[in-house]
Amino acid sequence: KAQLELIRPRIICTLGRIAAQALLKTTEPLGQLRGRVHQYAGIPVICTYHPAALLRNPQYKRPTWKDIKRLRLAYDGVQL
Repeated sequence: KAQLELIRPRIICTLGRIAAQALLKTTEPLGQLRGRVHQYAGIPVICTYHPAALLRNPQYKRPTWKDIKRLRLAYDGVQL
């Protein structure tokens, strides 16, 4: 929390279920967390797959690319 206060990011991208659940304090599965913009202390949060999951499951690459495009739109200030 202190690191985020120092860095003051415009947006956060969590990589994987553990990071998403820990930051958002939820037990929702990653499949339900993906596809929408969450908030953490007023900072937009986008959740996507961990890079190791992409190596094991190539079919996750296209959904991850969609998440990254959503992240870019949110970063640019486009309302999602």
